[in-house]
Order: sequence, then structure tokens, then C-alpha cells
Amino acid sequence: MDTPNLSHLTLKDYEQVYEPAEDSFLMLDALELDLTLIRNIKPLLIIEIGSGSGITITALAKALGHTAQYFATDINPYACDVTIKTSIQNNTQIEMFEMDLFTNFRSNIFDIIIFNPPYVVTESSEIFLSNGIERSWAGGSKGREITDRVLLQVKNMLSDKGLFYLVTIEENDPNDICNIMKKQGFYFEMVIERKVRGEHLKIFRFSLQKF
Repeated sequence: MDTPNLSHLTLKDYEQVYEPAEDSFLMLDALELDLTLIRNIKPLLIIEIGSGSGITITALAKALGHTAQYFATDINPYACDVTIKTSIQNNTQIEMFEMDLFTNFRSNIFDIIIFNPPYVVTESSEIFLSNGIERSWAGGSKGREITDRVLLQVKNMLSDKGLFYLVTIEENDPNDICNIMKKQGFYFEMVIERKVRGEHLKIFRFSLQKF
């Protein structure tokens, strides 16, 4: 998969929106590793929760082309604008929605759900300080407070053939996350992992079918 062109973004943009970092590029690597699987399930509706700069959803849109419709959400209005600009810069079409996670969509429609959550361990209060860039990293207790909300919703949003991709670090207790999903009937696989600058990043794929 080609990394999207982000030359249109400025230092001012990165003061308001999470700048792509190791976790972002690891997600791109995970999706590239799974690209054959993704193509085989013939996804029609794809969403990224918390798109930030738009690098991930745009990369997938570039790779799959017009075979699917692409959606993104972010609670940060500036991130919504930036994602749209990234989409336009890379000749893709992404429908952007300013919302908290994906609570305003109807159930069981998405074939691919991508989530690089705010996973840094912080005080719970930091999550609610603003709707700006702080929301991109503040994860509260165990760095899991936002992730856990999605884990409770994803089964109702994913299609039967769908794939859910999630970024974690060790502090998030990935084994516990997998157990939570297993109890809901999900299969899971760690697609890729990488140790960078004191973080042990892992990206998991969850599905209701075994691939």
C-alpha cells in the first residue's frame, strides 16, 4: 500500500491533529499484510474511528479504489477538516463525520472497522479536557477507557464477514482485550507487533468468522 501524500499539512495542523507516528505506520503495515484477505471479503463499507490526519483510511481507499465506500469519524472538528483535505490531496473520496466513535450509525453494516485509539495511560479526567488533540492520546485508566467503549459496541456494528483492526500497547493488557472479544464470539489474531521508544505496539484483527 502506498503511504498517502501529506505534504498539504502544516505545523499548525499538527498542533491540532495527531501527527502520524509509529502506531499509524504500523497500522498501515498491518493492513498491507492483510490486503489479500481484505480484498477476498469484498468489503463494501469501511470506517475508521478517530481518523486524525486521515492517513489510514486514505491509504486503504487508495489501495482498494472504488470497490467500497469509505467513512471516517473524529470528535475533533479540526481533524475532520484535515481528513477531508488528505482525502482530496490523494484523489480519494471519504465521507467524514464529526462524532464520538461511531454511535450515530446503524448496526451491522461495516465490513472493515479500523481503530487506533487513544491508548496512553492517563488520569480519567484528561479524556474530557477537550475535543482537541488531547483526545487523540488520553486513554484514562490502563489506557483503555475509550477502547473498552468500542469493544462493547463493535459486534453490533460489524458485518458477519467483517474485520476489526485495533492498536494496543502492553499497558492496555491485550490479553484481557482478546478475552473480552472471545467471550463475544470473536476470533482474533495478532497481525503485527513492534517495539518502539518504550512502547510495545500490537495490532489485532478480530472477526466473527475464522480466517
